[in-house]
Amino acid sequence: MTDLTKTISKSDEIKTLISEILQETKRQGATDAEVDVGFNKGFTVTARKGDVESVEYNQDKGIGITVYFGKRTGAASITDVRPDAIRAAVAAACNIARFTDEDPFTGLADKELLAFDYVEPKLFYPWGISVEHAIDLALKCEAIALQQDKRLLSEGIVVATTEGFHGYGNSSGFIGAFPSTRHEVSCILIAKQKDEMQRDYSYSTACDPEMLEPINTIAEKAVERTLRRLDAKHLKTARVPVIFAAEEARGLLGHFVAAISGGSLYRKSSFLLDHLGKPVFPTHINIQEHPHLAKALGSSPFDDDGVMTHSNIFIKQGILNSYCLGVYSARKLGMKSTGNAGGVHNLSITSGNKNLSELLQAMDKGLLITEVMGQGVNIVTGDYSRGVSGFWIENGVIQYPVEEITVAGNLRDMYARIVEVGNDIDRRGNIHTGSVLIEEMVVAGS
Repeated sequence: MTDLTKTISKSDEIKTLISEILQETKRQGATDAEVDVGFNKGFTVTARKGDVESVEYNQDKGIGITVYFGKRTGAASITDVRPDAIRAAVAAACNIARFTDEDPFTGLADKELLAFDYVEPKLFYPWGISVEHAIDLALKCEAIALQQDKRLLSEGIVVATTEGFHGYGNSSGFIGAFPSTRHEVSCILIAKQKDEMQRDYSYSTACDPEMLEPINTIAEKAVERTLRRLDAKHLKTARVPVIFAAEEARGLLGHFVAAISGGSLYRKSSFLLDHLGKPVFPTHINIQEHPHLAKALGSSPFDDDGVMTHSNIFIKQGILNSYCLGVYSARKLGMKSTGNAGGVHNLSITSGNKNLSELLQAMDKGLLITEVMGQGVNIVTGDYSRGVSGFWIENGVIQYPVEEITVAGNLRDMYARIVEVGNDIDRRGNIHTGSVLIEEMVVAGS
């Protein structure tokens, strides 16, 4: 049986399972129901100090069942697909629904929104790597890294591969399923110099193993990132320009998504409440999603409500153009689902034509942030205060590493004061962005 045949067979198996569960919900009296299924299998190898530290196999199943008795809702989840377990789970969900209060906003998506004609995304690229080969890759990556400098120690080299299948169906007649893969190689190092120890890493992740960076590139990046953190200094408190390196700039966009998400809005717990049609970013900024990109980690043909996904423009020339809504939150707000139940899909922000080095030149003097720590973000007010480390910049070049400092501001002001986004776009996730230059923030040091 070919890999393609196996994939089709597994997707059909999931669709059949969903159909059987939906039939059981009907037999037990539910007026409507929806089922969400996720199957994942793979393994993770970790090497450290020239030896195998661990080999972990995973094979997970998760099934979520939601039933509706009119406007009353009940839910249950299981990992067992045997008929008795399914019947018991459906019975539990039905019992919950019979005793819950009615919610006028609950229920399935309107039928015309469902993804009946979805095109299966190109997300399934099995690696075909054996555990032995993965161990060999991890050990080679570690050896390449450690031979670069005697001050280096290994914190672990990880090689992982996962194949997954996601399915969703409801009693309106929609059942969909699609496969995906995710592969990763990461290298974590410690640099030790006298009494100082610094830790950093590099990694590569992709749907298609052909898109993973070579292990020597991953190792060399980890070495460079770790060694350059040695001899870190503190800063005095000041207001200075700040650049969030691309992998940390993802967090800035993540906070924006949280602020425009339906749950935050109908609970009135967002600093962007009632901002639709108002400027949030500078006019040169557009933010949108692309849910159907081939080989992209955030792609999906339908959302968690079974609604067809499509390209949404959330920010158009700086103005908040759309919220991020699933069916329930859209009804609460008197709006229409944007196909974002469960989150966004391959969010991207307008990038300029400068790489990180050129952004540093444009900033001239300020702080380059390469690591963000802590949870000091208040989505209700937009207040932002995080521990960071990175590098002090003067004359457009790195002068020395810095640590034990805090940057503070308000997300509303930070977004409005974005000068430019670099073209060093990091696509290793669901949010794609380059490094972000912000005109000014408070940097608190010693």
